[in-house]
Amino acid sequence: MIVTLIIICEAAFWVLLAIGLALRYLARMPRAGAAVLLCEPLLEVVLFVVTAIDLRNGAEPDWKHGLAAVYVGFTAAYGHYMVKWADGHAAHRLGGGPRPAGPPRYGAARAWHEWKMAARMLGGGAIAAVLLQLAAWYVGDPDQSAPLHEWQTRVGAVCVIFIAIALSYTIWPKRAKGAADEHDPGARSLSEPHTERPSSTKSLR
Repeated sequence: MIVTLIIICEAAFWVLLAIGLALRYLARMPRAGAAVLLCEPLLEVVLFVVTAIDLRNGAEPDWKHGLAAVYVGFTAAYGHYMVKWADGHAAHRLGGGPRPAGPPRYGAARAWHEWKMAARMLGGGAIAAVLLQLAAWYVGDPDQSAPLHEWQTRVGAVCVIFIAIALSYTIWPKRAKGAADEHDPGARSLSEPHTERPSSTKSLR
């Protein structure tokens, strides 16, 4: 039942998002659209409550309960970001607004973008880890809580990967081809056509 509810919540997230944006840009009802979009967090509340009830009724904790906690954590961290991303594209395609700018590709701006993504991942991971720990304390049996602690380890590993990615863009910033050539004269000389300078003999003729 928990896995089915997670699938239902994910599908409902996108359905509510589509309805909210349609009301906002197609039906010209921005308040109604905003009200629908504000219902998104209720999906995580429902999933959290159902998971807690399932554990209270004596269900043995397993990977499904851990997955529910992780889903709630990362949806809470990334939900607003996804809604903002979809709203920007809907405003462009349906409302005649400007094309939304994509993430920066080069230099310090790209590194800063990766650090913000890592921060979101850390936020989602922290929420998931807290929910998993609360569930483990609620169960009380260390042996039964082992699947929940395994999910904490997985979440921690994913957070480390995101931090490593942000660090790589900070230490080795990605540069546009032209900018890379400016810092590497050898590369510029290979890319530019070779022009032969006139010899002194030719200049005397």
